[in-house]
Formats: sequence, structure tokens, C-alpha cells
Amino acid sequence: MPALCRDCDTIVQGTTCNNCGGVRIVHHPELLTLAIAHIDCDAFYAAVEKRDHPELRDKPLIIGGGVRGVVSTCCYIARLYGVRSAMPMFKARQLCPQAVVLRPDMAKYALVSRQVRAMLEALTPLVQPLSIDEAALDLSGTAALHGAPPAIVLSRLARRIETELGITISIGLAANRMLAKLAAERGKPRGFTVLGQEAAALLAQEKVSLLPSVGPAQVRRLETLGIVTIGQLAALDEHAAMRLGHEGMALVARARLQDDRPVRPERESKSISAETTFATDISDRTALEAELWPLCEKLGRRLHREDQAAAGVVLKLKTADFQLRTRSLRLAAPTRLAETLFEAAQPLLAREAQGTHFRLIGIGAAPLAAAALADQGDLADTSTPRRRARQEAIDKLRTRFGDAAVQRGRALHPPKGKG
Repeated sequence: MPALCRDCDTIVQGTTCNNCGGVRIVHHPELLTLAIAHIDCDAFYAAVEKRDHPELRDKPLIIGGGVRGVVSTCCYIARLYGVRSAMPMFKARQLCPQAVVLRPDMAKYALVSRQVRAMLEALTPLVQPLSIDEAALDLSGTAALHGAPPAIVLSRLARRIETELGITISIGLAANRMLAKLAAERGKPRGFTVLGQEAAALLAQEKVSLLPSVGPAQVRRLETLGIVTIGQLAALDEHAAMRLGHEGMALVARARLQDDRPVRPERESKSISAETTFATDISDRTALEAELWPLCEKLGRRLHREDQAAAGVVLKLKTADFQLRTRSLRLAAPTRLAETLFEAAQPLLAREAQGTHFRLIGIGAAPLAAAALADQGDLADTSTPRRRARQEAIDKLRTRFGDAAVQRGRALHPPKGKG
């Protein structure tokens, strides 16, 4: 069986490298033939902060905002105490009171992300960013270019990232994107996991929640049908799959570990959003609208940066007891204007702001549309082009003099503080 020493890239026999004495050995029958990879930076935000603050190396570290915010990520030491991403900060502090807590520095993380991406794109043009710290790669046909099969190229990449950027990655190598992602998740941190023909048998007894896009609601629905494991789901025939709804066949295909998605160089965004968590719960509609407006402005700017438009809006609210509410509305025409986004979200908010106390509000654009379709107006709508021209003038002034140079009237009523 082929085996690779991750410390010196030597093809070895056994569990110890005869060349360097290393014990980080990857064994797999298909090691030297598979070419689809998933790269996942380990505890990314926390790893960057520990790199920049060596005194934090052996301490539990949480990246998150305020007492009422949520955990963006945490280091592996903090995870030993039960801290997890998306956990409320107050609970994380209870589980690990000795943890160091830092606010996210997104500009710094984005810079490191771009550095990682540049290293990936030096290996293959087929790199698809999936998030700030994840990407899929297709290394098919690159062996002649690099003088080595993909497994060795990936091993070199991991050491280069660790040496030059001071963070670590986990690697999944498989025959398709979904399997590669599942592989990367199995070996963290600093993992290199290969999944090949044995994957179906290996994963058959795993919970269905392991599969991508199978959330808690879907898990509960499958449980009512007696389906708990991936193997049980994979065994369904076409008739039984149709009972799961219009996505039943696709769900069964995932359980069978089938995935024909190519690696696309450009990430296809499904939604763009902005949200904020309040320092104290808010129930008043006017106060909620004051929080909503700057989020609509932020969403409009993000749509511009992504060269996208909103074909619909999604209002997100989280109650004081952490119950999530989402309300959506399709727009008559795509937009990138904060005013239009705000006006579409207002009636959605009005129906929810009936005395309930909320701790978070967010606004998203979904589905997305091409930027060229945004805010065109027509014979019956002559105001939208004027709004667009006004916004473009404001954007130019803000670019030149800063965001505070021009403020709309709604922004002059400051919202309550955030946590």
C-alpha cells in the first residue's frame, strides 16, 4: 500500500520514515491517484492571533464579540472545555472562564486568506474558495507540471503554509468534492486524510447529520422515518427517496457519496448578509428599524463589492431565548440600494415587532441576481434611477472623504449599543 511521509515527502513502507525518521505517515491504496482536495485552515482566526501573539500559544483563546455576541472561532485548547463556534459568548465564558477573548480582526484574517489562496493558485488554476478559510482544489493533470502526484504536492503545501504563514491546514483527498470535505474534517488539526473506495463502508454507520446541507430539521424529519445513519439513507430506493420531498433523490445521492460538482475557480455566492447583536434586548419597532438601517447600508456596499444584486430580502431575528425567525420577500426587481432593501424589510419587521424582545437582527440578499439587472427602473418607475444616481454620488463622496462625510437622516438617530 502506498504511504507518504508528511515530513519529507518520501514514499515509505511501514509506520516510520526511513529517510527522516518521521512518523506522520499517510497510508491509502489510492494515495497516488486521487486528485480532488479540500483545504481547511485549522481554527483560522485563533491560529492567526496566536501566530501574532506567541504568549497566547498555550492558552485557551476565543475569538468573538462581547458578552452577548457569539463565538466566531476558538482554538483547540478552548474546545477541550466544550467551547464551539456559534456558541453564545456568555456560555463560552462559563465553560472556560480562564480563556483569553479577542475581537475578530477581519482585515488581518482576509489578508492571510489571500496569501493562502495565492499559494493554492500556484498549484492549479482550479481553486474554488468556499469561505475565508476553506477551498476546494482539482489537481488532475498536474503531476507532470510539479514532478509529483497531488498527494505529495499537498504535503509540500501544508509545510509551506506552516513555515511561511505560521498557521496550519488540514487536507482531505478524494475522488469528489464532498468526500474531500468529509476527509478534511476527520483529521483536524494538521490532518491529511484520504477517502477512496472504502468510504461507503466506513461512513455507513455515521449519523446523517455528517452530510453537507443536512441540518437539524432534516435530521428530525429523517428520524421520524427511522433513518438515522448514512447507510440507512443510502439504501433507500427511488420510490422511498421521493417520499422525502423534491430533494429526496439528491439527498440519497449524497448519502451514497455521489458528487459530480466540478471545482469552479470562482465561488458562487448564494447569499450576502449583514447582522448585529444588541447589548440589551430590543422590542420597540422604531428602535429595531434604527438598527436595521445601517445593516441595509452595509448590505448594499457588500453587494457592490461582490458585483451582485438582491432579487429578494431575508430578515433575520433572534429572540431573547435564542429562537431564530427568518422572513423573506421576493423583490419586483433586483436592487443594490439600501433604501429599497430597507423599505422591503420594513413590513417584514413590522409583523414581528409585536412586543417580542430580540437580541439580534440581520438582513440578507437571497436569491442573488446579476449586478447589471439592478435598479434599472422603467416607464412606471422613474424614481429608482434617481435613487441610484443619488447613491452613486454619495458613494463617491464617501470614497474620497470617508463614510462619515455623508449621512442620511435615518442614520442621525443612533441605535443602541452593541455587544
